[in-house]
Amino acid sequence: MMRARWRFTVRGRVQGVGFRRFVQRAATALGLVGFVRNEADGSVGGEAEGALAQLQQLQQELLRGPRFARVDEVGVAPVVTATSGETGFQVIR
Repeated sequence: MMRARWRFTVRGRVQGVGFRRFVQRAATALGLVGFVRNEADGSVGGEAEGALAQLQQLQQELLRGPRFARVDEVGVAPVVTATSGETGFQVIR
C-alpha cells in the first residue's frame, strides 16, 4: 500500500465549533496518523498520513465539517516526506 502525507487548511467558521475533534475522530476512524490545530488566521490546519484512498475520504469529511461549522474552502497539498513515525492522530492546541 502506497502511503502519502497531505497538509490541509480549512477556512470558514471552523474555530470554536468542535472542528479539531471532528477531524481527529474522522482521521482515526480512517486509520490515518498526523495532527490538527487551530491557526492564528482563524483557519484549522494540519497534516494527515496514510493510504491515498483514506486521505481522499478525509478530504470529503473536511468539506462537510461538524454540525455548527461552515466550510468555505479546503486546501490540500502533498508533503514530500511520508514517513513520520507517528502512531495516532493528535489535536495540537
